[in-house]
Amino acid sequence: MGWYPSALRDGARPVVRRPAGAVRTGGRLLALTAAAMTLSGCSVGRLGFPQGITDRTDNILDLWYGEWIAAGVIGVAVFLMIMWSVLRYRRRDDDFIPEQARYNLPIEVLYTVAPLIVIAALFFHTVETQGDIDVESETPDHVITVIGQKWGWTFIYENEESLGGETDVFDTGTPEDLADLTLPVGESVRFELISQDVIHSFWVPEFYYKMDVFPGRNDNAFEVTPTVEGDFRGRCAELCGTYHSRMLFDLHVVSVEEYEQHLAELADNPSRVGSPDVSSQTTDIEGYDQ
Repeated sequence: MGWYPSALRDGARPVVRRPAGAVRTGGRLLALTAAAMTLSGCSVGRLGFPQGITDRTDNILDLWYGEWIAAGVIGVAVFLMIMWSVLRYRRRDDDFIPEQARYNLPIEVLYTVAPLIVIAALFFHTVETQGDIDVESETPDHVITVIGQKWGWTFIYENEESLGGETDVFDTGTPEDLADLTLPVGESVRFELISQDVIHSFWVPEFYYKMDVFPGRNDNAFEVTPTVEGDFRGRCAELCGTYHSRMLFDLHVVSVEEYEQHLAELADNPSRVGSPDVSSQTTDIEGYDQ
């Protein structure tokens, strides 16, 4: 106790001066910084995301935006309180050790319960959105089997009504000759995913969604309705071997008439009718060593 000033030893409580000017200046700087960071994102339509092209993308984007806003509000509040404490209660030459608070039950309960409430809210909205985007209709307009194999894709258009409802046609590709996946705009499509070898992942960035493709499992499926016509690039999003980066395909979202015309062209090619023999496809790539 010898190092305490006499005023404290005599029982008097010293008055700690607060740097009010520094607090106000620091608060203004933090407010300006937060405003600049927030407003800088307002001019960017999708914050760098590609254009969503299905009926599910709005739900996904709303979830992401909501979680980012919640995280941003909590993060800014925490940093503001930290900076306020640092500036207002910084140590000065004439300060004394403040009164210590231990075992404050209300504060400890708050520190425990508040994060649990935040996590529970995020979990609830995530599950709710997942239920919306994973919903499947009993009779989708089209069913396409997606087969992943090192290092290409095969797309089987099953029992299309425009071909009589009993004929399957397919398109298949390799890293040097990419497969084409053609979808009709405004009609629902269910993708049933199968792998012939290792785990792949079927991903079109404009879907805002991907699903793993497992060997030995035939129950992986999801459904979307394309809403925007155009040409896009799909890929494998799961590291699957030497030429994973070249496991690509081209996606074409077209009118219903163009879609039916594409199926008719496949049906006119005998090598594109029936069930494909993907096991016979080569994985050799010209100019590369295995």
